[in-house]
Amino acid sequence: MAAVPDQSPAPAANDADPQETREWLDALQALITSEGRERAHYLLEQLLDQARQDGVDMPFSANTAYVNTIPPDLEERNPGNVEIEERLRAYMRWNAMAMVVRANRLHPADGGDLGGHIASFASLATMLGAGFNHFWHAPSEDHGGDLVYFQGHSAPGIYARAYMEGRLSDEQLDNFRQEVDGKGLSSYPHPKLMPDFWQFSTVSMGLGPIMAIYQARYLKYLHARGIADTSKRKVWVFCGDGEMDEPESLGAIGLAAREKLDNLVFVVNCNLQRLDGPVRGNGKIIQELEAEFRGSGWNVIKLIWGAYWDPLLARDKAGILRQVMMDVLDGDYQAMKANDGAFVRKHFFGRHPELLEMVKNMSDEDIWRLNRGGHDPNKVYAAFHAAATHQGQPTVLLVKTIKGYGLGQAAEARNVAHQVKKLTDEDIREFRDRFNIPVPDHELPKLPFFKPADDTPEMQYLHARRKALGGYLPQRRTKADEQFTLPPLAEIFKPMLEATAEGREISTTQSYVRCLNQLLRDKALGPRVVPILVDETRTFGMEGLYRQIGIYAPEGQKYTPVDRSEVMYYREDKSGQILQEGITEAGGMCSWIAAATSYSHSNRITIPFFIYYSMFGFQRIGDLIWAAGDMLARGFLLGGTSGRTTLNGEGLQHEDGHSQLMAANVPNCISYDPSFAHEVAVILHRGLQRMVVDQENVFFYITLLNENYAQPGLKAGTEEQILKGMYLCREGSSKSGKLRVQLLGSGSILREVLAAAELLEQDWGVAADVWSCPSFNELAREGRDCERWNLLHPKDKQRKSFVAQQLESHAGPVIASTDYVRMFAEQIRPFLPADRNYRVLGTDGFGRSDTRTKLRRHFEVDRHFVVLAALRSLADEGKLDASKAAEAIQRYGIDVERINPLLA
Repeated sequence: MAAVPDQSPAPAANDADPQETREWLDALQALITSEGRERAHYLLEQLLDQARQDGVDMPFSANTAYVNTIPPDLEERNPGNVEIEERLRAYMRWNAMAMVVRANRLHPADGGDLGGHIASFASLATMLGAGFNHFWHAPSEDHGGDLVYFQGHSAPGIYARAYMEGRLSDEQLDNFRQEVDGKGLSSYPHPKLMPDFWQFSTVSMGLGPIMAIYQARYLKYLHARGIADTSKRKVWVFCGDGEMDEPESLGAIGLAAREKLDNLVFVVNCNLQRLDGPVRGNGKIIQELEAEFRGSGWNVIKLIWGAYWDPLLARDKAGILRQVMMDVLDGDYQAMKANDGAFVRKHFFGRHPELLEMVKNMSDEDIWRLNRGGHDPNKVYAAFHAAATHQGQPTVLLVKTIKGYGLGQAAEARNVAHQVKKLTDEDIREFRDRFNIPVPDHELPKLPFFKPADDTPEMQYLHARRKALGGYLPQRRTKADEQFTLPPLAEIFKPMLEATAEGREISTTQSYVRCLNQLLRDKALGPRVVPILVDETRTFGMEGLYRQIGIYAPEGQKYTPVDRSEVMYYREDKSGQILQEGITEAGGMCSWIAAATSYSHSNRITIPFFIYYSMFGFQRIGDLIWAAGDMLARGFLLGGTSGRTTLNGEGLQHEDGHSQLMAANVPNCISYDPSFAHEVAVILHRGLQRMVVDQENVFFYITLLNENYAQPGLKAGTEEQILKGMYLCREGSSKSGKLRVQLLGSGSILREVLAAAELLEQDWGVAADVWSCPSFNELAREGRDCERWNLLHPKDKQRKSFVAQQLESHAGPVIASTDYVRMFAEQIRPFLPADRNYRVLGTDGFGRSDTRTKLRRHFEVDRHFVVLAALRSLADEGKLDASKAAEAIQRYGIDVERINPLLA
């Protein structure tokens, strides 16, 4: 073993016996030299343990010195051709820069500002090169493929590499951020926009890290369940140091350590800058993150200094250089790389006379050449190798780089680096010269892309490295190779299609659980079901699944559960099927995304069912749901205890009256608010057909209720109408005279609408047809599609919306009442038959606790308000005297002076 250099510090001012200290340190160095670092580590652990037992006060520190974790003598040798890789990086740097600058010079009359980012890739290029050339496997016959979450702002660099590989054309690069005509490249990693290329959406800060943690865990889950061999696969995640301020970035690192996700590698690009300035100008972000990750149980590898620092560190016998490295703040480190070697000599080495003496024979250019670890290809390789081979823990690499590296005075280490997307001709010339790009002066104004000939050593090397790793990345599979068939609706969900017997009332949540149980019994589809729960199993009546299919736990169940003697005891299992996430909707959603995109990342179809309080879905984790849409996820989201008045005791923060409206904004989210068990069954069956059998890129959001009531059963022939959004569930009496109204409802309020129909006929002689509307959102989408078609085809026969088709033969004003805000049902107003009076009731305002009856009266959506709205609408049409509406107000005790519930 190589000798360990003397790294002992100068005697501390409070050292009572420096000689004894020196002897202990010499003994430690001798031990390391003679018996190795592992033996030294073991003895230190024993000494510390004994000290604790003897009551010695040992202040805790999760930090190590501000130097590289891997000493030079333990660095794995880089097997690549460093010179060729450097040339390739230079070309990619040039093409990435040219792509962004060209995009912002093309259309000056149209603003000339498409945006784009150069600085992030500039700081990452060496690390990305190491990954692509040596570590990241593409899917192949004997390897499922590594998964890489690229830093979103580095997209131009990934495109530049794909261009060199021949996967993207000059035309595509020239259409960066110009996608409307179908020839361009998306601004960031967007699978929806480039479905064969990008695998993950990462540019919304913080989402990449948390999604990646649950993705790595899901690979372990697939392996444990015997669905796919994922033993060779790694998940690599590139994050910015500023991005780590997002709660989602660090929020789940404890899970990764707890479940020993050694298939997970975080690479934090510590260029010390966020978008507007330094990340920790008054501190040290690398030290801060080291403590966070080390304290959470991760393997932490710091790569701070490049190889040019190694001789100086080896001569640092008194530890002065290390101390100065620790003392200098990040804001000062940034300033040093924004200036020159003379500035570094004065403001870094000038902090101690011995350091100035150490570098007296170095020129300012030599000092300026002292590199940061993230730009040293050999040290990057060694760090990546250590991370890739580490077992038993997730690994985080904290890699120090320079934002805007190579961009000179225009952006290098400048606060403006992130926003730089336009360079002057002189900036471009300097860039060309710095990286020796073979573009002549007269071509510089055109900013031509550069790619060597196919037979050059650089291009042969580029393709050979990817061939050795199974193919090109990033790449995305659009459909799984496997196929499934789905049993007919009447076969798989038959019990839910029948009317409930007297005294056997159930909720739609119970009907969903029963459908899930039926699905789990299917020999082909059952093993692919992934139930996801966030500590609300009993709330939704799903505890029976514990015993039936078990909770996934990588270490099994090493304890005896307190309820072991019960039938539905809490059972954890190494091959358990349930993902029980604890109290984290964000974590549950990330598991759902991993399962919902398994067809793509693992060539296996899995069917996730994530149920949660509906208020904690689109409102709390809407950004992740939007990312799921971008990633073309397929699965079911179930919003339990939905509606503003159904979860009557929980109050303002639990009562959902708007998630359906939020769901309507996600283009590939198909959303329903069913009232009955048969509606739930029909919707689930169609979802399985579209997502599993047809492999269509949609996902379903279904809101569920916790009220038990009689279920009427499926009326044959209404299945398609249910799926389109509305069907006639109760026809008004023909004995009620000439007055007739159309009542619409969904979810929990449909039963109030049905009760209102009876009151109208009994108390007022008005016939009322009642329509169940499981999806106002789907009705509105179909209506808008008809409207658009009619606009674009003025000479053709005009289409009728489905709403108009359903209502045109049913006379009278239309009244809709739901447990959601008015805007939910308002969406269909333009698509009703012409001149039809339409009145909407809804639960605008904050929720509160009380009985359901009082809450529905408070929000003015109960049966009495439906009756009042119907009578008033008839009066507005001149079919009924307005005094009848006033009479109804008195009869039903409606307080006309009470505050608007929106403001209550």
